[in-house]
Amino acid sequence: MDLERYQRQMLFAGLGLEGQRRLAAATVALIGVGATGSVLANALVRAGVGRLRIADRDYVELHNLQRQMLFDERDAGEGRPKAIAAAEKLRAVNSAVTIEPLVVDVNSETIDEVAHGADLLLDGSDNFEVRYLINDVCVERSIPWIYCGALASYGMTMNITPGGPCFRCIFPEAPAPGTAPTCDTAGVLGTAVGTVASIAASEAIKLLVGRGTPNPGLISIDVWELSFDVVSLGPPRPDCPACGQRNFAYLYGEAAARTTSLCGRDAVQVRPGGSSYIDLHELAGRLREAGVAQLRLTEHLLRFTVSGCELTVFPDARAIVKGTEDETYARTLYARWIGM
Repeated sequence: MDLERYQRQMLFAGLGLEGQRRLAAATVALIGVGATGSVLANALVRAGVGRLRIADRDYVELHNLQRQMLFDERDAGEGRPKAIAAAEKLRAVNSAVTIEPLVVDVNSETIDEVAHGADLLLDGSDNFEVRYLINDVCVERSIPWIYCGALASYGMTMNITPGGPCFRCIFPEAPAPGTAPTCDTAGVLGTAVGTVASIAASEAIKLLVGRGTPNPGLISIDVWELSFDVVSLGPPRPDCPACGQRNFAYLYGEAAARTTSLCGRDAVQVRPGGSSYIDLHELAGRLREAGVAQLRLTEHLLRFTVSGCELTVFPDARAIVKGTEDETYARTLYARWIGM
């Protein structure tokens, strides 16, 4: 390890030479390398983490460049997979770090490959289903992880460590599909992304080197209103489905969204896990505000077109995505525009 690169960092009393060596020996798995994920990856690779595994199912688009710092116009023009493009940039930053890009949809079937051997998992995802999956695997295997998300002008981050309250202690149930805003319907400021992800990256370094005082609460920031709050967390809940009852429904696929390719129709059906209901009028209103045109709304369905695909949403939260046979892409569109 060439320590000259980290000279200024090691001068910081909270890290030092021993902390730098611990960082170099660590393996981190990052799930999602979009907005918050690209900031997290960049910070940890520059800091000298030993191994970074990046899992992302998406590809680079022009609208990503406003906030996703690892990508450029060439990546967007070629539609490169985010994990591959990010790995290329990160290797150019620090060739001493082992970067493992995985172009996968992170779900109950792939999470083992992503989490294997990791000392810490980082959340760079954009939906609750993946976060509950991360929580399940980390609680079951006693791996610490960091929740991090940004929307509009605000962001939130929280450390989840073995023995403490888990993500489902704080958020017992995911918002019903269609009820929560997404980046595609509410927008997001790059400054909110950078601020909250930088805080999460600092927390990651603390946890990896075993120094400093990790944040024990839920941090909430709003860069537009200039507010910063830390909400104290109580003890683990005995009735928590994950850490209390050891019921890992997301890890074992029982609560996961299901997709079905519709034979001969160039379409995929997406059905969220559990029983759900969508207020189609409310969802239509948010889509109109986001600039989606040509909505067709009846009491039985809502139909609209985005990214070259036609989505038909039903009151039971089921959707048919017409114009693709790629089940992963269909899930991505569902998460972006409806919420998962």
